[in-house]
Amino acid sequence: MTATPLEVENLSAGYGLTRVLEGVSFSVLAGARLAVLGRNGMGKTTLLATLAGQTKRYGGTIRIGSVDVTQMQSAARAHQGLGYVPQARCIFPTLTVEENLFVGLKARPKTALEEAYAMFPRLKERRRNLGNQLSGGEQQMLSTARSILGRPSVLLLDEPLEGLAPVICEELMAAFAELAKTGDMTIVLVEQRIQSALDFADHVIVLERGRLAWMGTPKALSEDSDAVERLLGVGGLH
Repeated sequence: MTATPLEVENLSAGYGLTRVLEGVSFSVLAGARLAVLGRNGMGKTTLLATLAGQTKRYGGTIRIGSVDVTQMQSAARAHQGLGYVPQARCIFPTLTVEENLFVGLKARPKTALEEAYAMFPRLKERRRNLGNQLSGGEQQMLSTARSILGRPSVLLLDEPLEGLAPVICEELMAAFAELAKTGDMTIVLVEQRIQSALDFADHVIVLERGRLAWMGTPKALSEDSDAVERLLGVGGLH
């Protein structure tokens, strides 16, 4: 597993006849951490779904490393190293935790499950539980761990903290930070908890009505009170 850069150029996409994204361009260096911010309904989830090949693309290109994946189906993009943890989590509710994790192993040996258990010890404690017996936070851990077991070079995380208790949020963000430290994955994080996202990322983009409205470092955004209020709808960051 080696991190690869992600490059998006002039991307327009949506659902059916509805355009959500228009002319979005950005790049993420190999091993870097990008936070995608914006108010609700501005296109953040659509952006990740488009990168994963799950929307209608009207124009633009997507590259993972040197490979143009624009025309590829979702499964082929995953084969090229793209991991996607959707907002809906999408675990198998009638399979055990361990059986869910087996799905993420692909061709790797079963002993690799220990990587998931090391990252999220709660999953090892509950490995015999069914997916529908887990809390929301545990389901998020399971969805994330299953994707990571496939050793993606680019990992997309769509609002992993949504609806979770603060202690679980801290546990998840700590796991993401440890993952990022290895430099083995390029991580793109969509998150409504702005401060958590800024603490994690080394670069930020902000979407406004499906267009790129701001780009820079977390520090620069924190110091740009006008942009924070206008684009994120909050009075300031602390």
